[in-house]
Amino acid sequence: MINEMIVDVNEAEIRVGILEDKELAEIHIERTSHQGLVGNIYRGKVSSVLPGMQAAFIDIGYEKNAFLYVGDAIPQKDYSDDEMEVYRDFAEYSISDILKVGQELTVQVIKEPIGTKGPRVSTHITLPGRNLVLLPNADYVGISRRIESDEERQKLKKIAEKLKPDNMGLIVRTVSEGKNEEDFIEDVSFLTKLWEKIKQMESSGPVPRCIHKDVNLVYRSVRDLFTWDIDRFVINDEKEYYKVIELVEMISPALKNRVELFQKDYDIFDYYQIETKIQRALSRKVWLKCGGYIVIDKTEALTVIDVNTGKFVGNNNLEDTVLKTNIEATREIAKQLRLRDIGGIVIIDFIDMNNSEHQQMVLDSLKQCLKNDRTKAIVLGMTQLGLVEMTRKKMRQELSTIMTCDCPLCEGTGKVYTSETNAMEVLKKIKEYLGTTKAKEVIFEVHPSVVSVIEENINKISDLNAAKKVDVRVSASTSSDFKPNELKIKVIDNNSLLC
Repeated sequence: MINEMIVDVNEAEIRVGILEDKELAEIHIERTSHQGLVGNIYRGKVSSVLPGMQAAFIDIGYEKNAFLYVGDAIPQKDYSDDEMEVYRDFAEYSISDILKVGQELTVQVIKEPIGTKGPRVSTHITLPGRNLVLLPNADYVGISRRIESDEERQKLKKIAEKLKPDNMGLIVRTVSEGKNEEDFIEDVSFLTKLWEKIKQMESSGPVPRCIHKDVNLVYRSVRDLFTWDIDRFVINDEKEYYKVIELVEMISPALKNRVELFQKDYDIFDYYQIETKIQRALSRKVWLKCGGYIVIDKTEALTVIDVNTGKFVGNNNLEDTVLKTNIEATREIAKQLRLRDIGGIVIIDFIDMNNSEHQQMVLDSLKQCLKNDRTKAIVLGMTQLGLVEMTRKKMRQELSTIMTCDCPLCEGTGKVYTSETNAMEVLKKIKEYLGTTKAKEVIFEVHPSVVSVIEENINKISDLNAAKKVDVRVSASTSSDFKPNELKIKVIDNNSLLC
């Protein structure tokens, strides 16, 4: 498998696409007008405490107050050795005992603002380096669970315990697998100096304010994504190219020869056919190679994925056809969750299977396919209705949220009125007007989609107003922003247009 990281830098935005065997696996977008907040550290002030929600709202200077859950407000204790979130019972704590209105505290954004919700923050600060993550407010060593070898885990844990600063914690990242003590020394030194600088910033200045801003998407990609699994790192901006080279020389010199400057007279995303792949990633229906397809629908509370056989009729029997379609769907679902960055609750309606062994095969396939995803996903199992429940950690805005907005006609429902429905509404307006007008000649301008229906019924309305002898005509609007249920009236008197 050939893995490539393609970076498109321009004045308005930075885009990073990860290709796996020419297929788009991930897309990251950061716009100049709205840079991401995750990783930023703020000195904030408690604006309200909500005991009923076991949470508080923190003013960090953003347009919306940040949300701080009680589990993110209590002092850090020993977690399991996992880079991901650990779920625990915090019923023994009360948010009102921990925080008071007006209290100042240092928090870090752990989840981007989404929709009407503000950012989510935590007092559990994490400072990521290339190989390690420093936990200034903890005191333990953790190893990424993606490192599966027990021997390797023990080796890395001993190194981390030796290098761990007093009263601080370290997490060994997945990229550290196979590395030695000298590979970590510079990381520890850099991160502890960074924390000292943040602590100095913490003690002076107005509140709220940002005291540490994470690096932009280009450098985060180098730090977090550019590993030995990536065969080529291609970037189209010369200035950023040399900065990337400088950064790679510091954190992983052996990868330097994999960095390339794109100098062709093409748009870099067009050249690697990423633009068309992004368009497909926004589609509601995704076809499978076998001829089946999945449909992805987003609601406010969860994402629903429906699996269908489509054109696939199979070769042997119905059970075999259903199993093959469902198995292929698991691969595509895992791919789409990662590509679209879908988070939260996900419900999957696979094609019905009566065979319990087949059901388990589909669940196992889904779990296996999700292992390639850096974002934590948990498959909870299959309900009595045959629906698969799963969750995927929600960290940032989904691709559809970044690139699309609700349709002004359907207001996000995905449904619009039929031409007949719109025509009936327009006809009502015409009838009301003809019942009151004294004009002799009227032109009704309507949307092209309703012209034929209006013309079929306009004579009936004109007959009702025959005594007034109004000359009625219908014309199709040529305006691109004319609404289907809109009506414009042009009154003509003595061959001159009045309105």
